[in-house]
Amino acid sequence: MGKDKPEAEGISDATAWTPVLGLTDQPREQMEFPTRAGTLYDQPEPAALIELTVIVPARDEEASLGACLDSLVRQSEDVFNLGRDWELVMVDDHSSDRTREIAQGFAGVTVVEAAKLELGWTGKANAIWTAARKARGKWLLFTDADTIHEPGNLRRAIHEAERHKAGMLSYSPRQIVSGLAQRSLMPLVFCELALAYPPAKVSDPNARIAAANGQFLLVEREAYRRIGGHPAVKDRVLEDVELAFLAKRRKVGLRFRYAKDAVATRMYRSTAAMVEGWTKNLALLFDNALALAVWRVVDIVLLVGLPWLAVELRRGTLPRMPWLSAGLVLMVLWVRNLFRFYGRVAKSNFPFIDCALSPLGLPLFVVLLYRSWFQHRITKRISWKGRTYPG
Repeated sequence: MGKDKPEAEGISDATAWTPVLGLTDQPREQMEFPTRAGTLYDQPEPAALIELTVIVPARDEEASLGACLDSLVRQSEDVFNLGRDWELVMVDDHSSDRTREIAQGFAGVTVVEAAKLELGWTGKANAIWTAARKARGKWLLFTDADTIHEPGNLRRAIHEAERHKAGMLSYSPRQIVSGLAQRSLMPLVFCELALAYPPAKVSDPNARIAAANGQFLLVEREAYRRIGGHPAVKDRVLEDVELAFLAKRRKVGLRFRYAKDAVATRMYRSTAAMVEGWTKNLALLFDNALALAVWRVVDIVLLVGLPWLAVELRRGTLPRMPWLSAGLVLMVLWVRNLFRFYGRVAKSNFPFIDCALSPLGLPLFVVLLYRSWFQHRITKRISWKGRTYPG
């Protein structure tokens, strides 16, 4: 856990920081977005930049934060030393549990409190911005408190971004799921995401489609300045996707891929949290959420209805038809539809057994699509971690 190292070896508190993220070389009158006091455009640069700043926003994350920080602290090595070559900052977003205490148990981790949440800001954007405006890294990594990073992941990610000339690199982590509800629903959501946001097109500078995953979002310092930082997306619930669109618009270079080799995450630890989370996000991720719900209802009808019709024909409870012709045709259609459905869900990158269980998650997926659409389009209010935001 890194608890035995002396406090002085790392960065132990916010007072060690110097304000950074300095002025752009572009004249202010030519800039595409306004500047104001307190934004990254009028912060003086530090005397010397380090390689990376990792920022972990956390609100009531005592169940997952320890494993996350442990996996990050273990990235420190002789050639990539925590405190010398990179810094790790946990931003406590006014937690009511042991989140702050857990973070303070790790030597080398800077613990800061998120600034007061002002009207028009989401909690996550505000927490990240509290740390980002003082970051000392040439690269900034925003990663969630429920992630677990593979050894050497941070250095490899920087090298990957540099190799592909990407000012922004985002990974879609391997998803850790448990329980029937998660194992059947999550593949359905992620297969739709894979179809709506194909990584190859997202990474293509000539394609208009853009996406990013806030669970792992690496941004080069100047690229972050050019897109306007988190103040540019301060009121957006899906700030990661909005940042990706800005990255494409400002042409800083965007790369996005599935990265089971680099990072894993357990997004939700209960069915209630999963319901709240996807209710918040689905209508924003899919413009056609209601139509998508209708198509998934069609899947339910086909997967359940076709074998039911075949059985009823066999039992003779329906008007008599030649069993060999009608029943066989129905079963062939059902098998074909089953393979089609599995082929679609397999794009989620989930294991075979989870994809096989996914038909059981269809009713819940339909409900969540409708629920998300209703809250965003009708009530225009959504809730997340004890806070309410405009839909």
